[in-house]
Amino acid sequence: MPNANSRCLNANLPDGTGDKTLEGPRVSLIVLYVNDIQACRVFYENLGLDFVAERHEEGPEHFAAVLADGGVLEIYPSASRGPTSGLRLGLTVPHGLLKDRRLTVGTHLLRDPDNRTVEVTVV
Repeated sequence: MPNANSRCLNANLPDGTGDKTLEGPRVSLIVLYVNDIQACRVFYENLGLDFVAERHEEGPEHFAAVLADGGVLEIYPSASRGPTSGLRLGLTVPHGLLKDRRLTVGTHLLRDPDNRTVEVTVV
């Protein structure tokens, strides 16, 4: 229940349920700069993410996936800036969305193609 010190955020969720009231902040965008964009796209697609190719004005082609809470995960080619490092990403994925059926219900520590730790909790 909101109080005078809390802030409510409205988010349009991609599941068609309309506006949801959220208490406090949420992550709305994560951008990973990667060495091998295609290998990383496939890795995260195997975890159930659905990427679309995007390009903004003169920027590089990259891939974006909308997460269940409306947040976005984008993967960009690292180019001269180098890959995103020092990041541990955690995803909770329903088993039915996994393309890699070798993962069972529970928590798994994986490495993406750029050697970042990805904690995957399969439910």
